[in-house]
Amino acid sequence: MYKILAAKSAVYRFTIYVLLIGIIVFSGCSASKQVTRVDTDTTIDLSGRWNDTDSRMVAEGIIGDCLNHPWINDHGISAGGKPVVIVGGIRNKSMEHIAVATFISDIERAFINSGKVRTVSSSSERGEIREERADQGEFSALETVKQMGRELGADYMMTGEINTIEDREGGDQVVFYQTDLTLTNIETNEKIWIGQKKIKKFIGRGKFKM
Repeated sequence: MYKILAAKSAVYRFTIYVLLIGIIVFSGCSASKQVTRVDTDTTIDLSGRWNDTDSRMVAEGIIGDCLNHPWINDHGISAGGKPVVIVGGIRNKSMEHIAVATFISDIERAFINSGKVRTVSSSSERGEIREERADQGEFSALETVKQMGRELGADYMMTGEINTIEDREGGDQVVFYQTDLTLTNIETNEKIWIGQKKIKKFIGRGKFKM
């Protein structure tokens, strides 16, 4: 009788052990991370915060408006040729982290791809380029050395800021982004164009009803 009970107890313990192992394995599988590659132009809003799509859309929209303004024709009439633009500081005055450097790159890309303006490097980028020219003057073959004092001076500088307004109630939230950019004549300090782009997002668990 004792042997039978001991055998049943062993079987019971083995069964429990197998079940525990199965639960652990299943839990590990269900919690495994899945990574799917998607097209870089795909719009994916996980948190509702400012993302790569917002950056690209705002840059393309606001620069499109800038390049359709009369200032660009006025420049062609008075100075001839394409205007030279430098993108200066874009301040993040919102309540969240925004990759401003990426936004500036999107602005520069929109300018360059338009073919209507010439875009020069920012002050931080120029420092590295100047070091390279100085290094060439000392170590590169004479016929390949790039000369100092030949930089293209900018006619206009673009500056701006990004602001947000948030409204929250329970688990629902509305985030309003406003981007303001200004183009200024570097020589005269005249503001020749002011642009604005707005984005409004609803973040909530239920369906949003207009």
